[in-house]
Parts: sequence; C-alpha cells; structure tokens
Amino acid sequence: MAAHDTTAPNFKQRAKEEFKNYIGVSLYLAVFFGALVNYTRLVLRQYDITDDTLNFGFAIINALVIGKVILIGEMVHLGKRAQAHPLYQAVIIRAFLFSLLVLAFHFVEEFVKRLIHGEPSGTVFHDIRFYTLLARSMIVFCGFVLLFAFREVEHVLGPEKVRRLFFAPRTPPPPAQPAAS
Repeated sequence: MAAHDTTAPNFKQRAKEEFKNYIGVSLYLAVFFGALVNYTRLVLRQYDITDDTLNFGFAIINALVIGKVILIGEMVHLGKRAQAHPLYQAVIIRAFLFSLLVLAFHFVEEFVKRLIHGEPSGTVFHDIRFYTLLARSMIVFCGFVLLFAFREVEHVLGPEKVRRLFFAPRTPPPPAQPAAS
C-alpha cells in the first residue's frame, strides 16, 4: 500500500481554492464589464439614446460565465507552454488564447440560444455582426492582458508574496541620509 501524501491538498482544500480563484476572476471581470456598460450608457446619452437593454446584471452574468470559462481553460492547461516565454510574451499569448476561447464559447452560446428559441441553427454565423464581435473580442483581450499579467506575476512570485505586495501595509522607506561633506 502506498503512503498517503499529507502535503497534497485534499478535495475540499482544492475546491475552496478554486472557488476563491473563481470569485477573484469574476469580481475583476464584473468591475471591468460594469465599467464598459457604464461607458456605453454615457456615450449613448450624449446622443439622446437610451438603451434599456444595457444593464449591470448582464455585466455580472457575463463575468460569472467568462470567469468559469477561464477556469475551465486553465484546467485543460490552455496557454501552459507560454510560461516558458518572457513574462510579457506569456501574458500576451495567454490573453490572446483565452480571448479565442471566450469567442468560441460565444458562438456555442448563440447556437444554443437559437435552438432554444426555435430558430435555425445555421443562422448563427449569418446573423452575427462580425465587426461588433471583433470589437468585443478586442475589449475582452485588453481586459485579459491585465488579468493575466497579475496571474503570471502570481505564478512567478507565488500567491502569498503577491498578496503581501498588494494587501499588506507597507512600511515607509527609511529617510534619506544626508551626504557626507
């Protein structure tokens, strides 16, 4: 019988860590998407256009769904080989790959939505405005750059050190010593 590894996290610990990870990613995305909704509403208001479909509920739902998509992508090690590259390249590669993954999930979502509403599934590609989709993908990519920069730094330095850097009180630097004459 093999010895039980007591240092390996058990299922409950892993689930707790994954949930915290999911909440952190989803919170970041909710703030990011909420800011986009707010910006869009302000721009439309300049032209006296009110769009009642733009609300923060969709931003939160999108954040929760995309947060789960990111964690699924990480579970299947999407972009894992990028970690061998310099940090800035790893961030760009992972942001790009995860943007493509979100784009793929968007197509699946549209396909399923059309099936539920009784529309022909073949109209998914026909009815999609590609310029809107491209713009949305570029915005998601930009949001992902910051998210993956933080996650890559956390991977390099370790989660505890990053938490201390961002959330622990800092001590002020020592006063500058006067130059000796």
